[in-house]
Amino acid sequence: MINKEYLDNICLQMDGLRTDILQTARTLDDFSRRLELILSQDHKNIAVRDVSFAGDFSAFCSSLRQTLDSRLDYWQQTRAQLRSRTDPDDYELALTIKGFANRAKTLSRAEDELSTAYARFNRFYRNYTLAKLPVWLLTSCCNDLDNLTGKILFLSRELAKKNELTARGKYGR
Repeated sequence: MINKEYLDNICLQMDGLRTDILQTARTLDDFSRRLELILSQDHKNIAVRDVSFAGDFSAFCSSLRQTLDSRLDYWQQTRAQLRSRTDPDDYELALTIKGFANRAKTLSRAEDELSTAYARFNRFYRNYTLAKLPVWLLTSCCNDLDNLTGKILFLSRELAKKNELTARGKYGR
């Protein structure tokens, strides 16, 4: 049964995911600045001072993949639980469901920031030939986060729609 505590817990998990996405976007912006500086030094035939860039980037991508994998399992189970509910009495939590929908929208905005940071990084990476970077792993993570965010946003809309239909049927609007 969906209750207020259950939805509040899901909202806390969503806030944690949003925080992780925003932190990832900031870190990716930092890598973009470092990469831009490396490219500038290389273009001017100056010895590259940031020798730890490739290792730091690889560690970041690996850490992001591990964090994302743990979050994906939780959200897959949660989505299955919420979508399997068919009892209309479970959807009488209008304010909590609206809060869930609003948090899903802010999660989507955070994902937009990550997409922007990813595009900025790729703009510099096209010209980077000094070391092999696991950009494929970053691309995979960004795509997974984008898909997950879309699914959460869709789920929030679905819950709000079911709640509205239940309210209309119950109160004869």
